Amino acid sequence: MPLIQKSTYRAFGLFRHGHVNTIYPALFRKVAGVHFERQRVTTPDGDFLDLDWSARGSRRLAVILHGLEGNASRPYVRGMARYFNQRGWDALGFNFRGCSGEPNRKLRSYHVGETGDLNFALSVILDERGYESVALIGFSLGGNVVLKYLGEAGDQVPPEVRCAIAFSVPCDVMSANREIDKWQNWLYRHRFIASLNDKVKEKAIRFPEQLTLPRPMPRDFREFDGRFTAPIHGFRDAEDYWTRNSSLRFLPGIRRPALLVSARDDSFLSPSCYPSGLAEEHPRLFLEVPRWGGHVGFVSSGPGGAYWSERRAWQFAEEMTGKAV
Repeated sequence: MPLIQKSTYRAFGLFRHGHVNTIYPALFRKVAGVHFERQRVTTPDGDFLDLDWSARGSRRLAVILHGLEGNASRPYVRGMARYFNQRGWDALGFNFRGCSGEPNRKLRSYHVGETGDLNFALSVILDERGYESVALIGFSLGGNVVLKYLGEAGDQVPPEVRCAIAFSVPCDVMSANREIDKWQNWLYRHRFIASLNDKVKEKAIRFPEQLTLPRPMPRDFREFDGRFTAPIHGFRDAEDYWTRNSSLRFLPGIRRPALLVSARDDSFLSPSCYPSGLAEEHPRLFLEVPRWGGHVGFVSSGPGGAYWSERRAWQFAEEMTGKAV
C-alpha cells in the first residue's frame, strides 16, 4: 500500500502560502555549480532534441524533464542536477522540442503526453553510454510525460530505467485545465499562453501554408489547444487531446517504482490529480501529498541551498536502485 501517510516536507512563514511557494523559486532562486554540455540528437523524423549533460563518469543517471514552456536551465532542473551530481550520479536535462532556445524544425512540437521523444532519447543514451541505472524525474508537464511513458510502455520500459519521481503533476489534464482557468491562476495562465502564442506566431511564418493565426490569438488553454495543439498533433479537439494524454489513465500499467509528489495547496491541480485510491492498491505507485509546496515549489533551506524536492527525489532513487542510506 504505497500511500505515504506523512510527508517530511515542512514549510515555514510565508511559504505556507501556495502562491508564494510557487512564485519565489521561479523568480529568485539561483543555482550555481552546474555546467551543462549540450548534445544534439537527430530524431527519426528529421527534427532534433537538445540534451544538456552534467556528467561525472557515473554508471547511474538522473534524466530530468521540465514543465510547460520551461527548459533545462530552470532552477528546479539545475537544482536537481546539482544535488544528484554531488552524490555521485550523472544528470541530464531533457529539453522538449522547441524549448532549448532554438525553434525545432517541424510544425509539430511537444505536448503534455508526448512520450515518443523521451523513448527515443533513452534508446540513444543507453546505446551510447551504457548506464546501469536510470531514474526519470519530471516536473509538472514533464511529470505527466514520465508517468504516461511508464504506464503505456509497461514491461517494455528498458530494464535500466529503475524508477521515476514526478512532482506537481496535472495527471488529469482536463480537470487541471479547469483549475488553471480560475481567477487565482490568471497570472500563470497569462504567462503560459503568451509564451505559447509567441511560438506559434514564429511557426506561422515558417509554415504559412499549414498554419493560419486567428484574431484575436487564444486567451486560454481550451482555445490554444483546440486551435493548435490538437490538430497539429493528430487529436480531434482540445478535449480529445486532454483525455488521451492524461497520465491518470495510464497509472495502472506502471511496472517500475514511481513516486508522485503533489502538494495539497497546488492551485494548478484538481482533486482527481491526487490518485490516493489507486496508490493504495498499486504495488509500485507511491503517492506523497505534502500539506504545503505550491506548484513545483517545495522551498526549503537544506545544506548547500538544496530544496526538499531534490533530497526527496534522491532518497527515492537511492532506495530503488538498491543503495539506500
